[in-house]
Amino acid sequence: MSKAIALIQRYWRPLLTLNGFLIVVTVCSALFSPRVWTANTQLILPDTTTNLDASLGTLGELKDQGIAFTNELSPLKVQASIITSDDVIRPIWQADPERDKFKELISYKKLFKVKAVDQATTIQVEVKGSHLELAKQRAEQLVKSYEQRLNDLRRGTSDTREHFTQDQLTQAEHNLANAKNALAAYRQATGLVDSDEQIKKLVGSIQDLVTAQAQAASQSQAAFARTQTLAQRLGLTPTTAFESLKLSQNKEYQSMRQKLTEVETALAANKGVFTADSPQLQSLLVQQRELQMALRQRLIAVLPNPQGVDASFGGNPSRDGSVDLITQLIQAESDSQSLRQQADQLQRQISVLRSSLAAISTQQTELLDLQRQYDIAEGLYKGIVAQLEQAKITAFNSYPNVQVLDQPSVAPKPTSPKNSLIALGWLLASIFGSAALVSFLESQNPLLKPKDIQAIEFPVLVRIPQFKEAARALTGTGVTEIEFQRLASAVSLMPLPNRRVLVSSSIAREGKTTVALGLAMALVDLGFRVLVVDGDFHKAELSRRLGYTLTAEVGTSPEPVAISARLDLLPAVLDLHGKVVEFIARGQFERRLDAVQTAGNYDYVIIDSAPVSATSETALMAKAIRNVLLVIRLGVSDRSMLQEALDQLMRHSAQIIGLSVNGVEQRSEGYSYKPTDSRVSL
Repeated sequence: MSKAIALIQRYWRPLLTLNGFLIVVTVCSALFSPRVWTANTQLILPDTTTNLDASLGTLGELKDQGIAFTNELSPLKVQASIITSDDVIRPIWQADPERDKFKELISYKKLFKVKAVDQATTIQVEVKGSHLELAKQRAEQLVKSYEQRLNDLRRGTSDTREHFTQDQLTQAEHNLANAKNALAAYRQATGLVDSDEQIKKLVGSIQDLVTAQAQAASQSQAAFARTQTLAQRLGLTPTTAFESLKLSQNKEYQSMRQKLTEVETALAANKGVFTADSPQLQSLLVQQRELQMALRQRLIAVLPNPQGVDASFGGNPSRDGSVDLITQLIQAESDSQSLRQQADQLQRQISVLRSSLAAISTQQTELLDLQRQYDIAEGLYKGIVAQLEQAKITAFNSYPNVQVLDQPSVAPKPTSPKNSLIALGWLLASIFGSAALVSFLESQNPLLKPKDIQAIEFPVLVRIPQFKEAARALTGTGVTEIEFQRLASAVSLMPLPNRRVLVSSSIAREGKTTVALGLAMALVDLGFRVLVVDGDFHKAELSRRLGYTLTAEVGTSPEPVAISARLDLLPAVLDLHGKVVEFIARGQFERRLDAVQTAGNYDYVIIDSAPVSATSETALMAKAIRNVLLVIRLGVSDRSMLQEALDQLMRHSAQIIGLSVNGVEQRSEGYSYKPTDSRVSL
């Protein structure tokens, strides 16, 4: 920052000139730049989703969903390109009242700015004009020309696609008719309408019949098992059980059985009462034999083959309870036979259906081939028809009917020139121009840098750090007091004639006054009696800093002023009526120093002079004093001016005892030395 300030202070005149010129140019640009008005309008791309959905058979479906916004291809960007195309702008250019200002179409197109809005379906359009009405007129003509261009593009796209697909449609229609006729003829010959559906029905019927047949067979086996169980319980076969049941239901037979039962009952009752020869028993026995004979005859008459038949049914309560079981046996045997017959019938039907299925399977391959040919022909035909329809619809998809969202409007205030941009341009030009100017001037005559000091043949006696206030180095509390003590120690060891030291610099603001005063006070700290002389007869900075300013005519002798113990000041004479050089060149200044030094018995005399490049008397003063301590300051000292100052001092036979480098970077805290005697407070 300090270096930048130093550069500004050094080159403030050319910098002021440059920035003044830039301000004038900026003001002229703001005042005399042509005014431009901007017309704004917005176009919107509506939703153009279509309902095109054509089935192509085995080839799939053809669908059109309208405009598709993708990262690869944005319809808005396509529309923006159409708006700024030559075919849209050229009619506007040809009818423009200011066409003479634009010799080529490409320069005229710069008046139109089109931008697709992100995350929206709108297009912003800006049109510039030299006045308000012209900008609006151009915007309106742009919208009309753009709409006309869209219509032309749609018409061309639709006509081209329709012409291309018309021949294909005729051929596809012919192929579809042939495939349809072949398929119908084969179906009529084979009786197959839909082989897949017929096979499906046959398979379903076979499965149903197989299920019913299995169920009937299962039920038949269950009835047969039941028949066997009942037969075992009754000890009768189904046939004999049926005959026995039939006999039990014969009323005449059962009546005779009833009479036989009554006779046998009476016979059993009379045997205990009568003897075997009694007429009652004999009569009962005769009845018994007659009834038994009659029963056998009746049994033969009812059942021609009564073998195995149980004739005890009827009139026998213990046997009549088995009638229900006989009935169940007969019913189970009947169910078994009927279910077996049903299962056999179902099996015959299954065989017939399987034969039909085998016949269809042999014809299915050819039918499927004919059906596939028909589907392909139908799909191609539908696809071409869909393309013809799509050619009419997709023309609006490729070039949709963009609508005007906001009608062209122009703000009453011109949009150009923009004072803020002009001010920003001036600011940037001022910054970069100033930097370039400083860099150029610095390259021609750069400031002194640390590496330049190494090339100087004179020794560096002290390096003094930067400090915020000049008086801070002289109060006995600053870190720079150590540096002044080192300088005073180095000077005290030098064999200096008359023990006089002239402290000077090549240019102003390098800190020579501070160094002179600091050296004098440091010598006082070492025990010497010191006189500081203000040799700057133009500004008298040293006298002012110490609070003393004396004015005397040439020839008068100002007396030293006590500053502190062992430290006196010889103030400068400001009013010499332009005779400073004569005052020094004739030796009056040297003789005055001799007299003051002898009278005051001073061990050292430290003279603070004007910069070498600022006056001519400093070189003359150095010729008389000989011992010169040259002060330089990094970032302030001029390399060329320093070399010139060294040359002047060498030409006047001055002896440069060393350099004092000011403004070096302070790397660590110094060690403070505090004397015990009183010190001036500045």
